[in-house]
Amino acid sequence: MLRSLPVIQRYVLLELLKVFSVSLAGLTILMLIVGVMRQALDEGIGLKHVLLLIPYILPDALRFTIPATALFAAACVYGRMSGSNEVVALKSLGISPLVILWPTYLAAFVLSLLTVCLNDVAVSWGRHGARRVVLQAIEDIVISRLEMRKEYSTRDFSVVVKDVEDRRLIEPTFTYRRRSQVWTLRCQHARLESNGEVLVLRCYNGSADVDGESEGRFPDSEFIREFELEDFRRDDFENVSPSYMALSTIARHLDDHPRKMEQIHREQAVKAALQLVAADFDALAGGEWSGEQARLQEQTYIFNRLRTEPPRRWANGFSCLSFVIVGSAMSIRLRNSNALSSFFICFLPILVVYYPLLVLSVNQAKNGTLPPMIVWVGNVVLACWGLWLLRRVMRY
Repeated sequence: MLRSLPVIQRYVLLELLKVFSVSLAGLTILMLIVGVMRQALDEGIGLKHVLLLIPYILPDALRFTIPATALFAAACVYGRMSGSNEVVALKSLGISPLVILWPTYLAAFVLSLLTVCLNDVAVSWGRHGARRVVLQAIEDIVISRLEMRKEYSTRDFSVVVKDVEDRRLIEPTFTYRRRSQVWTLRCQHARLESNGEVLVLRCYNGSADVDGESEGRFPDSEFIREFELEDFRRDDFENVSPSYMALSTIARHLDDHPRKMEQIHREQAVKAALQLVAADFDALAGGEWSGEQARLQEQTYIFNRLRTEPPRRWANGFSCLSFVIVGSAMSIRLRNSNALSSFFICFLPILVVYYPLLVLSVNQAKNGTLPPMIVWVGNVVLACWGLWLLRRVMRY
């Protein structure tokens, strides 16, 4: 494909490819190290599971590094060409700057599509895969936390120990919440064992109670209890949040959600009608309708989030193209051959304009104040600005 292009375009694309590849590799490795180390410190997992986490964290790192490195490559190459008067030489020969720019825009378009796919993969396959790795390492995580802090807790499970000796828990107290009941288990010592699906608790010489009432004792004997690994994670909201769904899953939820809303409206209409027939005006004016209104508002908010998430991911992916349009034209205008200074001068307006617009538009779309397509406003503003700069480059 490159051989079919004119020499000047091959030269530009090869320069961009070299800068982009080196920058992407360096920045991605840095982000992987930071991301894996943060996960390891937060969860207390060992080296084996840290290595297993890397493939799942990679898409999450790439979706952030690709737009940044594309901007850096464009600013570096076009800044150097402009600083060396290569663009002026082309114009003096009657060659438009678009000749060296359009292959870059085409490459940025392809990278944008790739970034959209990475956004989808990172929040679905990547995060759920990382979650599975952490669940498989739950035994090591719990032991590590108990050795450091003498306690470990999640939403439904907690344990406090006096000490940990050779992975054996000394005088532990376990608390487990299940179906509005609180189970409490105390024993002389205990061990935790995991097979990747359940966590097996082996307690020796202790007692158990439910909701503060004694349930039984097991002196000088062993008591075994199994817990689902899902009970050891705090991130249940990930299962329902659109931010952690694949685009195909969001599409299915969008198809089902109007039926849910209609069902809620029907239930509320029937309830109100029965209260009117029974002349139960106190119930009509009672606090239970505040709960019904809150339920309806919650479903409306979820629906708005479902509608906002697909365009948000597409807009995030195509920030790569917007960055390149601005970075290439601005670097030519600046005529600065220093790569880092060109990059930061190009990135500063993006930081000041694009990201505030993105955050504001996403919040407004999630609240239902503005339509979901408003999330593209940052990309449109950047693209228009870049095209205006390009016009100036071509004219002067």
